[in-house]
Amino acid sequence: MATTRIDIEEAPWTSAVPFYGPNAVYDGRDVIQLKVLSDRRAEGGGIAWIVRFQPPPGKMIKIVAVALSDEHIFNLRGGRSTKSGQPARSGGYSLNPTGQPHSAMLAQETETLVIYTGEPDEIRSLEVLDVESAATSLPVS
Repeated sequence: MATTRIDIEEAPWTSAVPFYGPNAVYDGRDVIQLKVLSDRRAEGGGIAWIVRFQPPPGKMIKIVAVALSDEHIFNLRGGRSTKSGQPARSGGYSLNPTGQPHSAMLAQETETLVIYTGEPDEIRSLEVLDVESAATSLPVS
């Protein structure tokens, strides 16, 4: 196989609905978008993308998922939030091993590089919540 090279600045943002489901659109706007960098699942490999989360003002995106393969997450800009919408310390890199249930809350525009060693996450739920109500309705994970 030849080397794959992508000009990240020129690559278009696409809808995340095929991977994250219909709730990746809120009020008619994509709040989650992807730049798919490579997809080698047909050859037994994984998929890599840059994902951009854009919660509307005063809102938070809450995702609950299960890793269907090892998921490597490199934060590029922005980051996770606490239940009250404040920035959370997450270190910049995370690994969700295959089978790991996990969640994320994002209250600010965030971009991350995500590399799956096989299939991407199974999204169990994706919601856009008011930051104020999220602080009282979200379980700790």
